[in-house]
Amino acid sequence: MFSLSQTLQALRKNNNFLIISHHRPDGDALGSAAGLCNGLRELGKNAYILENPQTTSRYLPYVEKYHAPEDYSPDFIISVDTADEEIIQINAEKLIGKIDLSIDHHKSNKMYAKESFIMSEYASCGEIIYHVLMELAGSVSYETAQLLYIAVSTDTGCFRYKNTTANTLKTAAALVEAGAQNGIINKKIFMTKTKSRVKLEGYIINSLEFFKENQLVIAAITREMIDKAGADEDDMEDIAVVAGQIEGVETSITITELRDNLCKVSVRTVNYANADDICSQYGGGGHGMAAGCTLECSIEEAKRLMLAAAEKVWKKI
Repeated sequence: MFSLSQTLQALRKNNNFLIISHHRPDGDALGSAAGLCNGLRELGKNAYILENPQTTSRYLPYVEKYHAPEDYSPDFIISVDTADEEIIQINAEKLIGKIDLSIDHHKSNKMYAKESFIMSEYASCGEIIYHVLMELAGSVSYETAQLLYIAVSTDTGCFRYKNTTANTLKTAAALVEAGAQNGIINKKIFMTKTKSRVKLEGYIINSLEFFKENQLVIAAITREMIDKAGADEDDMEDIAVVAGQIEGVETSITITELRDNLCKVSVRTVNYANADDICSQYGGGGHGMAAGCTLECSIEEAKRLMLAAAEKVWKKI
């Protein structure tokens, strides 16, 4: 595994970078990728991000200008915020086995890249990118600060999640000092919902099932619910927070039916860092308090499997 100095050396030595992330990219993946891309460009490097076709309209305006042209030929490929090649963005499978450096904050990183720079004590990949760019350049521009603020704020739920540390807040403060418009970003990303998203949340709340003396809740989101609400991919952003907001809930499991016999699972915990332990039982992973997996089964079977998985590690620290 690379040290910080080795990571800096690799970034200084190479010149033509391509940056990729994971499927269904969140704000941390996209903000980290674009922030690193812009930071490298400001150092005189050629850098692009591989367009992720699953980028939602919420984030596309921030990242689209960094998309690589079709004929771009990189000599150094970096993945950010991606713990496993199995979740690599859907148009990057041809790059499996060719990734030169993985920059990540997931403890569950599978070390799939030729080299890896992992800082699992950081709440977001954006924090790592900020740290790296400060070592490289001594400062970050307004544009880079905007992108990295998106990364840091989204992976901490606008600094509400337990993974938020003093370093997270110091990084966010530094990004605001560098020009990041935190008020505008916070309003757009965390405080604005479409009518279809609000409808969908209503359907989810009405369908919640409680277990373990109401400390474990399962939210099952069917295709019928999504269609009835008129929701699209953008409306599904961070949908796992809905069930976890209920007072007294320790573990929330959100199961989304992608299609027949295929379900996406998101697990969130409050006091016990065992979300990764729950999801890893079915080939998934993530953080101690936020993890996910994919199940090839009906939504009813997914509920049964995830309940059993949660019971195996219930309140395990």
